[in-house]
Amino acid sequence: MSDVQQSIARHDTFPKLLIRNAQTRGDRTAYREKIFGIWQAFDWSQVLDNVRALSCGLAALGVKRGDKVAVIGDNRPQLYWVFPAVQALGAIPVPLYQDSVADEMKYVLEHAEVRFAVVENQEQTDKVMSIMEGLPALEGIVYEDERGLRNYSEEFLHSYDAVQEKGRAYDSANAGFFENEIAQGKGEDVSVILYTSGTTGNPKGVVISFDNLRESGELSVGFENLTEKEEVLSYLPMAWIGDHLFSYAQAYTAGYAVNCPESSDTVLTDLRELGPTYYFAPPAVFENMLTNMQIRMEDAGWIKRNLFNTFIDVAKDVGVNILERKPVSIFGRMKYWLGKLFIYGPLLNTLGFSRIRIAYTAGAPMGPDVFRFYRSLGLNLKQLYGQTESCAYVCIQADSDVRPDTVGPPAPGCEVKIDDVSGEVLYRSPGSFVSYYKNEEATAETKTAEGWIHTGDAGIFTDDGHLKIIDRAKDVGKLNNNTLFAPQYLENKLKFFPFIKEVVAHGNARDHVAAFINIDLEAVGNWAERNGLSYTSYTDLANREEVYGLIQSNIESVNQDLAMDSELSGSQIRRFLILHKELDADDGELTRTRKVRRRIIADRYGELIEALYSDKDHIDVEAKVTFEDGRTGVIKADLKIRDCKTFEPMRQAG
Repeated sequence: MSDVQQSIARHDTFPKLLIRNAQTRGDRTAYREKIFGIWQAFDWSQVLDNVRALSCGLAALGVKRGDKVAVIGDNRPQLYWVFPAVQALGAIPVPLYQDSVADEMKYVLEHAEVRFAVVENQEQTDKVMSIMEGLPALEGIVYEDERGLRNYSEEFLHSYDAVQEKGRAYDSANAGFFENEIAQGKGEDVSVILYTSGTTGNPKGVVISFDNLRESGELSVGFENLTEKEEVLSYLPMAWIGDHLFSYAQAYTAGYAVNCPESSDTVLTDLRELGPTYYFAPPAVFENMLTNMQIRMEDAGWIKRNLFNTFIDVAKDVGVNILERKPVSIFGRMKYWLGKLFIYGPLLNTLGFSRIRIAYTAGAPMGPDVFRFYRSLGLNLKQLYGQTESCAYVCIQADSDVRPDTVGPPAPGCEVKIDDVSGEVLYRSPGSFVSYYKNEEATAETKTAEGWIHTGDAGIFTDDGHLKIIDRAKDVGKLNNNTLFAPQYLENKLKFFPFIKEVVAHGNARDHVAAFINIDLEAVGNWAERNGLSYTSYTDLANREEVYGLIQSNIESVNQDLAMDSELSGSQIRRFLILHKELDADDGELTRTRKVRRRIIADRYGELIEALYSDKDHIDVEAKVTFEDGRTGVIKADLKIRDCKTFEPMRQAG
């Protein structure tokens, strides 16, 4: 065996794993893409052929070892192939969030010193071209979808197909080039640079090695007994570590199929058609599904609605115990079986969840009520804990011990501890990142000399070793009466209600808790239609007395629950207002992964926060908004401020 063959046989990089998969399971489906309503399949041998052509074509364009290549677009097989094609040359892929505005992209492209960008379509091409003058390192753009680009004549533009054709010619003229380049790669080399969502400032480039991703993939695949027979639907941003672990690292490790939806608008339809066995979604996706489900039930006839509510109550009583194979009475099992026949089975089938063996949620805490709801239907939903800096691999819940209020014990190969002074969670993981790109100071602040990573999360361990995340450490505070203030916990409890889309809780160093509310326009609009309430816009609907009454009842229901909690009974919500606009990533109020940027909210809406802690019952507001086409406008409104009923703390028996 030659040196090149020996190196490739080590399987310590993803291009090497690709060669292995093509050799050992070449005729198995690796990718599917839905085009014009029809699923198109590519097996592992076809993937290797396409990656070889693309890699050699990029080499012909001038891509060399150490270069950075951006990947921008929706989930497409052709864009996933960019990763091994670039890595085969010793270059480094840098995926960007496809919905980023041009200025956000400019920061990452400039900071990462990107030389080439591979983009999906005309929209992404235009965005990158609009900022090229400020990017001296950027030399070329490769576009995958040629629609709308026929008359673009710039020499730095190249079609994906043309680059592959160039690559096939280059491959023929340079025998062994592709394999020789791959053989030079090692496990400790940089695999990818993923940029954080930037909740507190500019995004940081997280440098991750092949070993980080490969070992995390192998350990998690082994823990869950994943095989080449799994099917996943890949619809989450390719720039997010969650998608990179599930749709790339684990897919190459286990050899299972990655399926790309036709568009972001058809994800739910494609999910139902595909019926994946392995599914991953952030809490917001599960919350939106639940909201839509509740809306449909409100529109259903009274017989169907009563049947649904009756059997959902049965599921809440016994569903989780049946899923976890715990004792349940024969009568309880019979009622659940009827519910599965008439309600749970059809419901899971409608959602596309019928074949799911394992479902994960991660990226943000999920409200325990939402979590229990899905598990009660028989969905094996579990919480995963990790960060970009850990390759999303720190804690995993075992099938036999899933709890709504913990993220499980440390995953195989991981160590987790709680700082005695700050209460911050620290970990050491096979996925622990190499460094922050061009930011030694931030690296030293986050990663200790002993390899412990500071998460920024506050947490505690249960007596039997499960990790419970309370909130972001910097966000956890106390009210003036010394009651613990954990905003995410309160926000997630409120987001269980279908009428509430987003919440920002306030209370640190205050006398009580107050909240900003974003209504869910679809859910509240549907409710308004059923109740004969007309409206002209989000702002108009959000400011209606009837809507305030609806939201107030939801908040008071949460307050009643909080009264039962000895630690949090003092953090009941006293006052609230409904914001005049939806919090938006384009306005900088949310990250691209829909996390609240609390500092920006505090700065931008400081006057509203102070009004919540005054005796005012309304406040005039004027705000700048960014529309989908990039235009900006101003919204003016007179916002109401309402008080909520609070409840005396209730002592639980025992």
